[in-house]
Amino acid sequence: MAISDDADLAPQFQRPKLKDLTLMGIAELEEYIAGLDGEIVRARAEIAAKQKQRSGAEALFKR
Repeated sequence: MAISDDADLAPQFQRPKLKDLTLMGIAELEEYIAGLDGEIVRARAEIAAKQKQRSGAEALFKR
């Protein structure tokens, strides 16, 4: 099975489509925000882990 050359040109990350917030009630919006807050915390933890790895690698190669 051959993979087309166009597959290499496709973006690796595409932003998700925005939700239509006008259809959501107040409780649903609050739940949605809580979920987004959780994702922000998760993303910040991943950034911190990657920065720690980078610092360790930089320290190793500076010797």
